Amino acid sequence: MDADGSVSDESGRRRRVHGMLKLYYGLNEEGKTPEQPQSLDPCDINGPHFDPELYLNKLRRECSLSELMDHETCMVKQIRSLDSDMQTLVYENYNKFISATDTIRKMKNDFKKMEDEMDCLSANMAAITDFSASISGTLQDQHAQITKLSGVHTLLRKLQFLFELPARLNKCLELQAYAQAVSSHRRARCVLQQYSHLPSFKGIQDDCNTIMEKLAQELRQKFRDGGTSAKDLSECVELLLQLDEPAEELCDKFLSHAGSRLELDLQGLEAEIKPYPPTPALKDAATRRSSSSTAVGSPSDNNSPKTISLPSPTPNTDILEFIDRGCNEFVSSLCLVITSYQELFINHAQTGELASKNIPQMANGKLQAFVDDLAARYFLLVERRIQEEKGVGDNSLLVRALDRFHRRLQAVAKLLPGSAVPTRGTEIVIKSVLASVHLFTAKDITFSNKPYFKGEFCSQGVRENLVVNFIRFVCQSSRQFCESAGDKGGSTPPALLLLLSRLCLDFETSTISYILTLTDEQFLVQHQNPITPVTTLCGEAREAAQKLLNHYVKVQGLIISQMLRKSVETRDWVNTIEPRNVRAVMKRVVEDTTSIDVQVGLLYEEGVRKAHSSDSSKRTFSVYSSSRQQPRYAASYTPSAPMDTNLLSNIHKLFSERIDIFSSVEFNKVSVMTGIIKISLKTFLECVRLRTFGRYGLQQIQVDCHYLQMYLWRFVSDENLVHFLLDEIVGSSAHRCLDPSPMEQSVIEVICERG
Repeated sequence: MDADGSVSDESGRRRRVHGMLKLYYGLNEEGKTPEQPQSLDPCDINGPHFDPELYLNKLRRECSLSELMDHETCMVKQIRSLDSDMQTLVYENYNKFISATDTIRKMKNDFKKMEDEMDCLSANMAAITDFSASISGTLQDQHAQITKLSGVHTLLRKLQFLFELPARLNKCLELQAYAQAVSSHRRARCVLQQYSHLPSFKGIQDDCNTIMEKLAQELRQKFRDGGTSAKDLSECVELLLQLDEPAEELCDKFLSHAGSRLELDLQGLEAEIKPYPPTPALKDAATRRSSSSTAVGSPSDNNSPKTISLPSPTPNTDILEFIDRGCNEFVSSLCLVITSYQELFINHAQTGELASKNIPQMANGKLQAFVDDLAARYFLLVERRIQEEKGVGDNSLLVRALDRFHRRLQAVAKLLPGSAVPTRGTEIVIKSVLASVHLFTAKDITFSNKPYFKGEFCSQGVRENLVVNFIRFVCQSSRQFCESAGDKGGSTPPALLLLLSRLCLDFETSTISYILTLTDEQFLVQHQNPITPVTTLCGEAREAAQKLLNHYVKVQGLIISQMLRKSVETRDWVNTIEPRNVRAVMKRVVEDTTSIDVQVGLLYEEGVRKAHSSDSSKRTFSVYSSSRQQPRYAASYTPSAPMDTNLLSNIHKLFSERIDIFSSVEFNKVSVMTGIIKISLKTFLECVRLRTFGRYGLQQIQVDCHYLQMYLWRFVSDENLVHFLLDEIVGSSAHRCLDPSPMEQSVIEVICERG
């Protein structure tokens, strides 16, 4: 207990000592001087303006003798206590004081040493400078000679490269390093051609040409074999093009080689089809060939008759197996050929001189003709095989085969968008359906001679109830996608609306006329009974296409409008910070608009635009449009006088051209994009009119509108429409602004260009 008591007393004494020292030096608990106002009282013993004389005079006037003596005693005790504490503090920190003294002494020595080293470094730098100046002066006269020798050395290295070029090319040819050989020859070809009048250079040029011709022959053989990998084949084509091999010949060779393989697939399919019966003309031709062969001395027996050799059909092969074989062999091989050809000649990046020859366009034209020719032959075989199904009672297998046939042709459509293969395949499917119905009117069917099958069955049963009702069903089903509820068009994908609109438009332009003409020709439809005119169906299809396209514009416009509306409603425009960049939602609007433009461009033509001004992307927006607000109003605009500005704005609108936001669009890309952008910007404008803006809120709207103007003008038919709507947005923001201080146009441009 005594030990614990002594320890606690010691710690308490130390706390009191430290507390008194802190009080004496004016420190707080953290060891810092508290920020307190300085006392101006001269009688404050702790103040900076303390006056001992005034303090003593005050004590003598206010205190009695006993109080003065007590005060003296108390002060003496405090002084002694402070002195004792000071001695204790010094004793306790004696080692620290000694260490600090040693450190200071050592620092003096270190700084002295550092000063000596810096003086030495300075002297060395001066010596180096003098030495460098001496070297420069010595070599000044020889500088030109050294430069000349360096040029001669470079020239000698080039000459050495030229003289060693034939040996280098032979070595590359042995190692099959064709790319290195072509690169080396291209580097020296211009020089050799320029100095070909000199015998030595002429000899090098002839040797190089001989070697490169041999290399080109090996590349051609490698290209003809086609057994290498796709990467090696691509390199082979590129090297041949660099060797000035005609691109058209390479394309023809590739297609010829691929055509021979596809020809085998077609022959295999043809072997599964029953041969056409020989006609009298074919018999006569065979007889003539037989007699001519006998006349020239055929090695075969003269008495043996000459007949036409046709492949024998493979028995027991149904239509589904035939279509599967055609798709798995011919169509799959054709897709591989298209992909390889495009990688070699169309999608392969061309550089240098090859880029100016426009090889992809030429190659694409040859590929289109090649595919269309082979596909036409394939379709003829398919039609011949379908004709054999006329006597089959169950058409389920035929329908499955046609569905598989149609689906597999879509791969060709994706690889080669401009090809006529998908359209031709669809025509075959339609013809097959009509051919199945046509069995009821065959001449060998006894009931086909009945008046019903010659008249009402053809006109009403087939034409009206089957073909016309099918066309109307397609149009009506397509229109139903426009009747879904919701601001975003329900769950219908916008891409589906766009595809259906193009389908109905194609119905109107060609499909309906083709199908009805084919029906009338095959069934000999008599127009005595009332039938639906072609123009009526075309009108219904066009109406459906127009409704679908209008709905597509509305749906896409509302999707973008939703983004803009949320971006306006969820922001505090009064207390926002100063704009430093374009808002992310504006970049998203531009990105989505660009993707929609690409999507529409795949199905519809470009359309007509008005001539664009040269500064379309740099048009500016003032807080008050010049047509609505003159400069004298801008300087005097205050919240107490909004009537004048609103009046001017309304008067301007009376004389402005009215913008119909939800008007019908035309069947082209420009009109569709104009409709979508009108809906989006109109929504932006209406949302702005419902908000109140501060100074920086108005400036942010200026930045966003300028960014939209930089990109959206190129999508619409008239750039003035975009400028007008964006100007309305900025003007409305200014009318709703508490402190309409616009941002400098140069600052806006810097922010928008920075993105």
